Amino acid sequence: MLHSLLAFIALGLLATAAPVEERAADACTDVIVFFARGTTEAAPIGSLVGPPFQTALEAALDGKTLTFTGVNYPADIAGFLEGGDPAGSTTMAQDLASAAASCPNAAIVSSGYSQGGQLVHNSAKQLSASVAARIKAVVIFGDPDDGEAVQGISSSKTLVICHVGDDICLHGDLVLEPHLTYGADTPTAAAFVARPGLKSKSIMSRQSVRVCMNIVK
Repeated sequence: MLHSLLAFIALGLLATAAPVEERAADACTDVIVFFARGTTEAAPIGSLVGPPFQTALEAALDGKTLTFTGVNYPADIAGFLEGGDPAGSTTMAQDLASAAASCPNAAIVSSGYSQGGQLVHNSAKQLSASVAARIKAVVIFGDPDDGEAVQGISSSKTLVICHVGDDICLHGDLVLEPHLTYGADTPTAAAFVARPGLKSKSIMSRQSVRVCMNIVK
């Protein structure tokens, strides 16, 4: 099992941390995104999905202000094998709760890639009903818990993107090429976040969305 994940180690060593816009204590942006990177990726937001997702959101939000923050957690193999780093999951839940309390009019987004998806699921289970109601969108790329609902979050607010042939999405531990190409799907994810109705206290009417991308040539 561990052997099949070693490909991520080299990937993490090569990954470069991307800058993250920090939310000032006395200022709230229109949209606040928390992103949990994948296993062995460099803090704060990794390199495969985080940076292109941030860029796509900046383009899609059409003038809305954005805070894009990486969740502080080890992102190591042990955490993945445990079903998502427990301390990191709690940190993400605390981040979401803090944003909900500090910025009552902001649209809050919970997102993650690979093990980061596990953190999205785990953190949702720790949220109070009032905080969960403040989450306006959930986006997961390469979800190890694919098929499991994000607890407390309406399915209309949830987008899971899994590639055909991604063993991680099939609850396996093989890191194959389909798991490494989710950067190409970030415009789709950004459009989902930026869809009409992304406002505080809005009511979503969309049906649940799951995108299954076939990248096999």
